[in-house]
Amino acid sequence: MQKDRFIKAYTTLEFDKIRKRLADCAATSGAKELCLELEATYSREKISHLQAETTDARRLITYKGTPSFGSIKDISENVSRAEKGALLTPKELLEIANILRTCRGLIDYFKTDRSFDTVLDEVFSRLIPNKFLEDKITRAIVSEEMISDDASPNLGTIRRKMRGSNSRIREVLQKYITSPSYSKYLQENIVTMRNGRYVVPVKAECKNEVKGLLHDTSASGATMFIEPASVVEANNELRMLQSREEHEIERILAELSSLVSDASRAIWLDYQNISEISFY
Repeated sequence: MQKDRFIKAYTTLEFDKIRKRLADCAATSGAKELCLELEATYSREKISHLQAETTDARRLITYKGTPSFGSIKDISENVSRAEKGALLTPKELLEIANILRTCRGLIDYFKTDRSFDTVLDEVFSRLIPNKFLEDKITRAIVSEEMISDDASPNLGTIRRKMRGSNSRIREVLQKYITSPSYSKYLQENIVTMRNGRYVVPVKAECKNEVKGLLHDTSASGATMFIEPASVVEANNELRMLQSREEHEIERILAELSSLVSDASRAIWLDYQNISEISFY
């Protein structure tokens, strides 16, 4: 009879809609999932415990303010891939660093000005910070598209050489677009790129006046993009440096992915515990 009344109340209250509205207020994707998985109960013990969690969460917010959850993403797939030896992308690594930063922030929130105990203390105490890995990732990765020059000494050296090569090439080509002897052969007085190499746009009828390698022709056939012979060697050096840069970035991402793999269990638990705290 009690169960029948419970089912009737569940339907009358439209509990599914309540869960959906609760999920819409969740601060993290993990908390959202917990909201949608929430089951109604008629166990007095369970109800009392849930009410205590809500009451203590409210007490903490009233006393300390709402903690930051950093817009964290579900990193379960990222961690799983790292464990299998996959190379994580900068975006995936930054998401993991965000978990670790949020974890550290929540620990500070928990430990600062502890004036009373709560039933949530046990969950807070399960958080595992890893500032070494957090800093390692954030120092190496500037954004989803950019690896920092400081990610490794070798990468910094390679990029300094690349900037030097770029400057030398542009300095030589600047003479082509400003010198009366050559500028008259150009369709436009600009330096551009084709196939990853610096070139100048030469009028088709003047192609023999600028010695070098032809890389492309405009759709109309009126312009030929030529790499002057004087910059071929410098362009070759730049391409070699670009290849070295790509390999060094891959090595850095592999190293960071390996560190994530080593700490995978703790990172996954942090995500679960952050989701649980956010759910409260």
